[in-house]
Amino acid sequence: MTELKLEVSNVRKSFDDKTVLDDIDLQVAPHEVVCLIGASGSGKSTLLKAINLQIPIDAGRIVLDGKTITDPGVDADRVRAGMGIVFQSFNLFPHKRVLDNITLGPVKVKKTDRAEAESRAQGLLERFGLGDKAREYPDRLSGGQQQRVAILRALAMDPTLLLLDEVTSALDPVLVGEVLALLRELKSQGMTMLIATHEMGFARDTADRVAFLHQGSVWEEGPPSELFRSPARPETADFLKRIVEAGRL
Repeated sequence: MTELKLEVSNVRKSFDDKTVLDDIDLQVAPHEVVCLIGASGSGKSTLLKAINLQIPIDAGRIVLDGKTITDPGVDADRVRAGMGIVFQSFNLFPHKRVLDNITLGPVKVKKTDRAEAESRAQGLLERFGLGDKAREYPDRLSGGQQQRVAILRALAMDPTLLLLDEVTSALDPVLVGEVLALLRELKSQGMTMLIATHEMGFARDTADRVAFLHQGSVWEEGPPSELFRSPARPETADFLKRIVEAGRL
């Protein structure tokens, strides 16, 4: 890849005496969808938080759009304003209506005119099948609808990179499909995404590349057609074998 949206180089992170990220190397090209897979505790969530500058790294560097965002003195809030992140917990403000949840960031952080922000938010809701939910409160929505609103809230900030951390884990299996459909639609529109997921079928069918994390490192990566069919590392093969036995692939 000659042009990169994101470059993670030799990133290390420890909490007390436990190494969570161990010389992580990862690259994401513009408009590429990369899925992070691996067992719980392999470092997927910590990596996403490090990229979003929610936690400081101990060593290495993270480059976004050609700029090293882990350099001392970098304005973390400015970096995060151009990068969307969505977690498995929806984190919507329960006392605010859906439209207000989506417009809060553009109005408060980017100083977008409220009418303009509301028009764009309504357009996003219409485009992704939630147009009639703008005036509802989050607790009136299904879990799948709440997660879709959380993703649209991130999109309203016009991010150049979208980070998603197990966004279907808190959902009833019946509702998982509608969230994955939204992610497929975003892929078709060219959104650059780095997705930590346990949805192996989605990773196999949708990702451009899959990275298997093990013991805090990228153990193996490649096109899903290759990695899922003939993994090069025995640890990857063992992980996928357990996924198949559990009926997740």
